[in-house]
Amino acid sequence: MTASVVVIAGTPPWTAALLAQLPVGWTGKIYTQQAGYVPRLVDDGAALILVDGAAAEWRFWTATPKVSPATRRIPLIVISDDETHFPTARTAGADRALTSAALLAQLPALLHDFTRLPDTAQQTQIDGECQDALPPQALEGIALFNQGEYYRQHDVFEALWMATPGPSRNLYQGILQVGIAYYQITRGNQRGALKMLLRSVQWLERLPDVCQGVDVKQLREDSARVRAALEALPPANITAFDRSLLKPVRLVPG
Repeated sequence: MTASVVVIAGTPPWTAALLAQLPVGWTGKIYTQQAGYVPRLVDDGAALILVDGAAAEWRFWTATPKVSPATRRIPLIVISDDETHFPTARTAGADRALTSAALLAQLPALLHDFTRLPDTAQQTQIDGECQDALPPQALEGIALFNQGEYYRQHDVFEALWMATPGPSRNLYQGILQVGIAYYQITRGNQRGALKMLLRSVQWLERLPDVCQGVDVKQLREDSARVRAALEALPPANITAFDRSLLKPVRLVPG
């Protein structure tokens, strides 16, 4: 089982004590470099962000993930032993503010009640709904996606997503966002494409490898390769992108 990740932004003095108290199934990752902050949170699957409120750059560590659609749902706590700092921390985007003593004392409860972890009941529902057949509207959207009609597939999948009450709607949202990322590539919008690829991760990551006949594992891998290729390009050089990386959505024979 993959460990759940607590991100510590900065190098606060309470780091060692916190890492020593993490229960089985949890791991800590320390971020000191600001570059690539949001993509790294996505790739690490962060379940909780702890920001050193005494660090000079605490506002960056706090506000940046809260303004990105890819990471704003990750719970974030600013840790400061100056309680007069708490209102400012919450205004900057923190979900909570605690002293270091309170953090260490409340750690088990925080990890259990406050973190971004898969809900067992919802995951069971997703797994069950993924055994269903792909709706006709989704087949239409995938056909458009695979024809390179990335903008048109958006409208089809958005309507289906809005009409679907269960968590299997994550599948439709994930395909939609990968498709819009590919559309942005064809429009020459490197930054927009990267933003959409990052956003798609949160929808695809909790799906089984095959959902309603869609090869989700392949879609995750294909979109990750596209993102890596985009990130490797210098800014404003998207014309050098290899469009053969824009693979179709694959259906697994039933």
